[in-house]
Amino acid sequence: MTTQHAPTYYAATANASPARPALQGDIDIDVCVIGAGYTGLSTALHLAEQGFKVVILEAAKIGFGATGRNGGQIVNSYSRDIDTIEKQVGIDGAKVFGQMAFEGNRIIRERIAKYNIECDLKNGGVYAAFTAKQMGHLTHQQKLWARHGHNQVEMLDKQQLRDIVGTDIYVGGSIDHSGGHFHSLNLALGEAAAFESLGGVIYEQSAVIKITRGAQPQVHTAQGSVKCRTVVVAGNAYLNGLVPELAAKSMPCGSQVVTTAPLSDEMAHSILPKGYCVEDCNYLLDYYRLTGDNRLLFGGGVIYGARDPANVEALVRPNLERTFPQLKGVKIDFAWTGNFLLTLSRLPQVGILGEHDNIFYSQGCSGHGITYTHLAGKVLSEAIMGQRERFNAFAQLPHYPFPGGRLMRVPFTAIGAAYYNLRDKFGI
Repeated sequence: MTTQHAPTYYAATANASPARPALQGDIDIDVCVIGAGYTGLSTALHLAEQGFKVVILEAAKIGFGATGRNGGQIVNSYSRDIDTIEKQVGIDGAKVFGQMAFEGNRIIRERIAKYNIECDLKNGGVYAAFTAKQMGHLTHQQKLWARHGHNQVEMLDKQQLRDIVGTDIYVGGSIDHSGGHFHSLNLALGEAAAFESLGGVIYEQSAVIKITRGAQPQVHTAQGSVKCRTVVVAGNAYLNGLVPELAAKSMPCGSQVVTTAPLSDEMAHSILPKGYCVEDCNYLLDYYRLTGDNRLLFGGGVIYGARDPANVEALVRPNLERTFPQLKGVKIDFAWTGNFLLTLSRLPQVGILGEHDNIFYSQGCSGHGITYTHLAGKVLSEAIMGQRERFNAFAQLPHYPFPGGRLMRVPFTAIGAAYYNLRDKFGI
């Protein structure tokens, strides 16, 4: 497995950051976090701020996985919205999820401000609808979020949306004024530097090969080990089978992203005059935005089972040019794939491994991870400090196995996705 960053726009334009050494030898620490993506970085930074001695073990580089490959959009709530959770745990039980649904957004902004992280933060997130049915969903979402105290969503008719997104393919949409977008890898590198400024240590190129469970767990790499009081498993789709019981109820999936050559100011203004990020309302959705240097970053498509496609550009370009015909033939400078972790319920999986109450995990953002992972870090840190109410709310959500087990999870899920994709196409 390669342990260098994928050939992304983010890696090519990352802020300067020192290489971190691999773990050598045996150390003893309060908390060992496995994975230097957003979940691990958020957890570690929250704990370091409270005085804990924390080490992060990263198999590759900081932000190697989904953290350094995503669309860079601040999208509130969860992959399945608060009303879905209400159906599972009741309206009263879901109140805590409603209170948390917008917190990850606030944490990201607080981190950027507090630690002066340069990551091209811009405000405004648009949801674009192809059909009247999708507009109905957006209206429902606006009312649902308002019921939980979030009143920053504005509905847009076709012309209002056309003034924001330079295309005629949508019937309308909405804008979340608290949404936004940023340079994904630079946020992670900034959070890593903040963690290290508080005494935290990150070891790169330090893949975990075994966790010895017990009253005082020990985390092993090829060249060293970490003895600790608490372990946090935060590898998501990049755990590579380290914890079999976590792999059994989740599935890595790939999403494809391209970034164009820099656009002229006139062209950039013609497609996204306000500079907002956009995602559409299809089941297999597209998402896009302008980068800090006037490129269009455009992503979409899902490959179940996380196979790397032979030609990412060929998969993404048709939808890019359908959305913006004025960009037909535009040069693509970067194209990559990245894995996220899907759960059957599309809700995150949070809990404790084993019987000693000292190995915590969070996984399965299901393509909606940027805000959730920052919230998860705070919730995990609270749990480690003994404040379990919010952690327990997540932990009590059911973790369903995929039908047919691991062998059949890819074909069954792909069949289901094809069904919903057809519904999107025919507007039913």
